Amino acid sequence: MSVVAETRGPGLVRRGKVRDVYALDDRRLLIIATDRISAFDVVMNEPVPDKGIVLTQLSAFWLETLPACRPHHMLELVGREQVPEGFDPGQVAGRGMIVRRVEILPVECVVRGYLIGGGWREYQQTGCVSGIRLPAGLRMAEKLAEPLFTPSTKAEQGHDEPISFEQSVEIARQFAERLGFDAQTGERWMHEARQRSLEIYRQGRDFAEPRGIILADTKFEFGVVEGRLVLADEVLTPDSSRFWPADAWEPGRNPPSFDKQFLRDYLTTLDWPRTPPPPPIPPEVIRRTRERYI
Repeated sequence: MSVVAETRGPGLVRRGKVRDVYALDDRRLLIIATDRISAFDVVMNEPVPDKGIVLTQLSAFWLETLPACRPHHMLELVGREQVPEGFDPGQVAGRGMIVRRVEILPVECVVRGYLIGGGWREYQQTGCVSGIRLPAGLRMAEKLAEPLFTPSTKAEQGHDEPISFEQSVEIARQFAERLGFDAQTGERWMHEARQRSLEIYRQGRDFAEPRGIILADTKFEFGVVEGRLVLADEVLTPDSSRFWPADAWEPGRNPPSFDKQFLRDYLTTLDWPRTPPPPPIPPEVIRRTRERYI
């Protein structure tokens, strides 16, 4: 097992909940997925060994395997033989990715194939998901007739909020104008983001299903480089998606998932207000969370 909770190197741009991002030059970034884990928007003190390697390698696999992922931001994976100058191979190899610098479209591109999570809660209250009317009588974790594109805001702090597609188009129009393009170009980018998000989801779902895994929902990020929309950030990982074992799924109940839900479930048993500082996490909970990522 390898554990990397924080990295060091020249050109640090930001530390996210999981990823450390460094500028290599004006056109390239180095993104390193650490083993940090967050729950309820709070980063835990205890890392999950190998988690960052799982995230990076899965993202790279999908980027190279699914046609709809192209064009994307990845240039190369970092191995021990080509570690950028100033970085420790032990911190970067297997978990680092060199990518194009892009301007990120400020919309989370969420695709739902099953009715679960925030979509299920919204459906119970309104009968809709992101303004899309669904048939009455659907159950928790029900498979939808067709995958839904349900965008959300991209919050710097706190939770993303669901929005309609029309609202996402308006955000994209303003984004394009800030970059010096006309508003119609932003509208075109948003339509392309929706089409590609649905197609990447379908291709990933169809790859996973014969292997006994359900891809319930996921989210993507897109960016713009030289006027072209490219897929960015992580792709179809346990941090950005719900994966379920197919043999444990049935409508009406919440299936177990291959992600941090085990940690979340443990935290809900504690008297903790879901604000920093985080509570200590027992080694057994870390071990069993790691098993789900692996």
